[in-house]
Amino acid sequence: MLKSYAMTDIGQKRQLNQDFIYLSETPIGNLPNVFIVADGMGGHNAGDYASRYAVETVVEEIGSSFEKNPVRILGRAIDKANALIRERAREDAAYNGMGTTMVIATCIGRYLEVANVGDSRLYVIGDRIKQITQDHSLVEEMVRMGGIDRESARNHPDKNIITRAIGARDYVEADFFNLELQTGDMVLLCSDGLTNMMDDETIRRIIKGGGSLKDRVEELVRTANQNGGKDNISAILIEPSTDEVEHD
Repeated sequence: MLKSYAMTDIGQKRQLNQDFIYLSETPIGNLPNVFIVADGMGGHNAGDYASRYAVETVVEEIGSSFEKNPVRILGRAIDKANALIRERAREDAAYNGMGTTMVIATCIGRYLEVANVGDSRLYVIGDRIKQITQDHSLVEEMVRMGGIDRESARNHPDKNIITRAIGARDYVEADFFNLELQTGDMVLLCSDGLTNMMDDETIRRIIKGGGSLKDRVEELVRTANQNGGKDNISAILIEPSTDEVEHD
């Protein structure tokens, strides 16, 4: 039986939580489960509106989709959220320029299907920690081009400049990943408020440190806050069903 735990926290510096999280361990439409972390951006309350509205739209679209292919289901849901956020921003000046990152996962048997836009991340943690998603950010592009190293990227002043977001343009391009989970793997979805406050090895150590899923997620959030809590912090930790991940 798949198990999960989710938590979002305002952090130490922000007046408002612009992150929005969603999880369903039971089927939504043709997907057996759905997990989402979104990190909104925009002035005043536009960021928290964007993240919530985008997630609600995606969940609704997944639920009503007749598609069987998870990439098509998730892709069309993201496109719809993008279109509706653009439309809402045009109708109301208060929402002009709003947008949101989003990372979505669904566990289908021993396989994990992932979609992401922006710099909210998905990791798989086994013996090692592996970042599956690639940040759509200016700094990540600099790393990929060899301009700066990974360690410098963590504290770069332009770290918050993202190159793709739901609502930023009329067309949004999501990345999709499909991978086979191994026995003992755990899955983490999180906003950059978590990953900017600690390195991957600290995340792995906390997740592999034992205790309930709730204990581990609370420890991740507590550590991010102790390290400065400069942004909203969100995390969803998933323990896939061992029966399904066991190899025949």
